[in-house]
Amino acid sequence: MTTQNYKNHSRYLISWHFLTGGAVIAVIIGSIINLVNSSKGNLYSASLLVAVSLILLSIFWYARAFALRAQDRAIRAEENFRYFILTGKPLPRELGIRQIIALRFAPDEELPALTQQAISNGLKANEIKKAIKNWRSDRYRA
Repeated sequence: MTTQNYKNHSRYLISWHFLTGGAVIAVIIGSIINLVNSSKGNLYSASLLVAVSLILLSIFWYARAFALRAQDRAIRAEENFRYFILTGKPLPRELGIRQIIALRFAPDEELPALTQQAISNGLKANEIKKAIKNWRSDRYRA
């Protein structure tokens, strides 16, 4: 397995992001085309297909969004605990959730200083990730 770093830490699942996402988009487009070309007798069923395809899009979007939100909460708790073990203090309240999620890649030696740097310089998540010298892998992200 390759060493994780800033350039390769993003993960796309071909079957979810591209095949399933593409199929959902194709179903939406096809159902809209079907609705536009339907006769008055088929208007109701064609409208239902559009509604079902939009519901499918919603499920596709929120299934991922809800899983990531739950994982973000877990990461916040884990990083707060790790920071507390290292410094004896909880994570500063000035940090946003995106900053905390980015800090999870910092090793223990870099975390306290990078946390202060993120607060004092107002670093965004990508800037935090780029500032990490010795990347700490996280291969369990959903």
